[in-house]
Parts: sequence; C-alpha cells; structure tokens
Amino acid sequence: MTTDDVTTDTRFLLSSTATPSGSVVAPQQLVTELGGEDLSPDLSWTGAPEGTASFAVTCYDPDAPTGSGFWHWIAWDIPGDATSLPLGLARDDASLQQAVNDFGRRGYDGPQPPAGPPHRYIFTVHALPVAQLGVDADQPHVQARFAIFTQQLSSASFTATYQAQ
Repeated sequence: MTTDDVTTDTRFLLSSTATPSGSVVAPQQLVTELGGEDLSPDLSWTGAPEGTASFAVTCYDPDAPTGSGFWHWIAWDIPGDATSLPLGLARDDASLQQAVNDFGRRGYDGPQPPAGPPHRYIFTVHALPVAQLGVDADQPHVQARFAIFTQQLSSASFTATYQAQ
C-alpha cells in the first residue's frame, strides 16, 4: 500500500478538548521554556475504518525553518480498540511506543517556534492494519513514520496554531 492508496474517510474524526481544531495551542501544551507544561493534548477519535488493529499518533510542524518541518510527537502500538489518549500522556507510558522527537526527547514536546508568523501543528491519528508496527522506539523516528505512512488504512487530522512573540 502506498500513501496514494490511503482513503480519507469523513467518518474517521480526531478531536481534542484541550486544543480544538483551528484553535491556538493551549498554554499547557507549550514547552516549559514558554511557560507551558509540555503536556500532550487529550485526543479522541471516532469512525476508524474496518480492519484497524492499532493506531499511531503524530504531531508535526510543517512551518519550522528546517526545510523538512519538525516532528513533536510520534507514538504507535496504541491498541485497536482505543478511542482516545489522555491529557499529559507520560513519556514512559508502557501501553504504547513513543519515538525520540526532533527536540531529542522521547514522547511529546510542545510548540517552541522562533518569532515570526504563526506555525501550524498538525495532530493526526493513523489507523493501522497491524497490532504492532514492529519498529524499535530507539531507532530514528523516520523509521516509525515510514512504517506508519506506508501501512495506514486511513488517517484523521486537525490543525492548531501557535505564534511566538
């Protein structure tokens, strides 16, 4: 399966009460250097496609001045019967795998963009046909992302923004 084969199912939806779609990222989700708590937002999803055996979650800033964006969170091996993740998921939560992000830390780290225009933060849940992705969390996150994006059945996303002053 290639990413071109992935269908966007309008019944597969992702939301957060802490950082709703279209909002400014909530202060508690920001990095501690900006007065935040580095808490991952709560995420809830509905309408996963048939054949889903697990989920993965990502948070990506396509506006980071790196030429390739910035990955804030890559988590996988979330059980196929799950419909949510709590606010402030622990970096060492044993119920799933979390990669080392572009900050160099395992788990979620919030926005910390340079001063300038707003950055977009795209939160995505990916429905996967396998119970375990088969990727070691100690490997570079590109390996997990490759496995996620080449196997996903469908995905659901929302975008929030943050602008540094």
